[in-house]
Amino acid sequence: MMHRKMVAKVGGLGFIAFLVTQAQTPTEGVSPLRQGAPAATPRFEVTEVHRSGSATNPYTWASGGVMQGARYDVRKATMVDLIRIAYDVEPDLIFGGPNWLAFDRFDVAGKADPATPLATARMMLQALLAERFHLVVHRDVKPMPALALSVGKTKPKLVAADGGGVSSCNFVREDLSSTELNLVCRKTTMDALVARLRMVGGDYVTGAVVNATGLEGEWDFNLRWHRRAAAVPAGARRVTIFEAVEQQLGLALMAGNVPTPVMVVDRVDENPTPDAPDAAQKMPAREVQYEVADLKINKSGELTDGWRTAPDGTFDARNVRLPILMASAWDLETAYAEEHLANLPKWTHDMRVDVHAKPAGHGNAPIPAGVDPGNDDARLMLRNLLTERFQIRSHVESRPQNAYTLVAKKPKMAKANAANRASCGEAKILTTAPEMNPLLTRVIRCQNVTMAQFAAALHGLARDYIVDTEVEDATGLAGRYDFTLSFSDRRAAAAAAAAGPGEAADPSGAISLPDAISQQLGLRLEMRKRMLPMVVIDHMEETPLGN
Repeated sequence: MMHRKMVAKVGGLGFIAFLVTQAQTPTEGVSPLRQGAPAATPRFEVTEVHRSGSATNPYTWASGGVMQGARYDVRKATMVDLIRIAYDVEPDLIFGGPNWLAFDRFDVAGKADPATPLATARMMLQALLAERFHLVVHRDVKPMPALALSVGKTKPKLVAADGGGVSSCNFVREDLSSTELNLVCRKTTMDALVARLRMVGGDYVTGAVVNATGLEGEWDFNLRWHRRAAAVPAGARRVTIFEAVEQQLGLALMAGNVPTPVMVVDRVDENPTPDAPDAAQKMPAREVQYEVADLKINKSGELTDGWRTAPDGTFDARNVRLPILMASAWDLETAYAEEHLANLPKWTHDMRVDVHAKPAGHGNAPIPAGVDPGNDDARLMLRNLLTERFQIRSHVESRPQNAYTLVAKKPKMAKANAANRASCGEAKILTTAPEMNPLLTRVIRCQNVTMAQFAAALHGLARDYIVDTEVEDATGLAGRYDFTLSFSDRRAAAAAAAAGPGEAADPSGAISLPDAISQQLGLRLEMRKRMLPMVVIDHMEETPLGN
């Protein structure tokens, strides 16, 4: 309730004036003109567009977005992803368009000069979307929910920074047992604080934050608060980030609508135009083999392990269990490697390996924020390396497996507002008392979605509950719905379930995903057996071939 009260009482005329000023000020780069691909827009020499194939791993995200040699790829991308990459715009600022925009996935590829800069490649992607999908968009300004940092009713409790030292704003942990966060900022501007709050605010600050303080200069201050789901010692009071900003800084962090530049989709086709007959022959081949690779069995007995793919495609793994690497290579959920790799020899369970491998080519442009430079290629190269060294023969077949199914119980969801495009994702601004419950760590808002779309989105929205396969829709509900789903992460829900009567950490209580779906939506998650693809290992050698 504290946050709701703050929204009503703080910020005052400063925030209102800020909104009026923003609404009256033209936004740079915003044009009411609709645009597909202008005639002068650079274009790829050849393009290929296909619907993405079914992913063995349900954790699907867009990858690519950089030139790899003469080839540019974006894979497993929704149209929202493609617009985001092409126009360098946040996905939450893309409006309009049909209901499949954030759900259908595509693989797109283009051929261009290897020296093509990132900005030019984005313009080429704009032209591809206009020509192949007949995409037409325009820029606009819309009031968007955001948190605004403004001056409160009292004088700001900030100390003007002196001329010495460097600017910094970092966490300092004075007591290792403390559950309190302590942000220590020196020589920090209000713009820098706003940017930092977006990074460290975590489960309070998930959306946009704007600076409406009007305060110039650099400041010294400390900010202490508790995370929403952090355990608080008995008798201690939980301090939210909103209270901390108000009481410790003399400022206000409040929800409101801020005029924001957005991208509006006027037209787009779900089915792209066909590839040119010779497109496949003209496209540069994908890189599927490492140029050089060193693979060794690790017998050190060390407990630490890990692996990473660098931006240039170099892959390094140290002391990693072989089934984990195989699961990653075959695009499976690594936490359940043995369950999803059938006929895996017993000796693989304890075998650990080191790998250092480098592809021949590499990216020649900075990696765009929010995209993986080429996880599909990296997995395929690792799969080919393991296949060669361990002489693996495998195939994929459907076998009965346990997986979640969504069924109707007593549905109590609101019929959708058809004016909204279908979407389902993390709430950006928390405003109501239930949403501010510290034990309800996840707040999901869905609008105008079918049950099939909701089921398909669940595995990505609740990964700690649904860790292996996609949820199947068996509700039989044909309509579209709007709803909010609030639940606790698996650890918090398990701790609350294990507590005896009167031992709950919070009177409002934690709630698991299955219970939340049952109580709030009138649906039910059931574990059922159904036929799902599985990678079957037909043969592999225990001793890998030499380097």
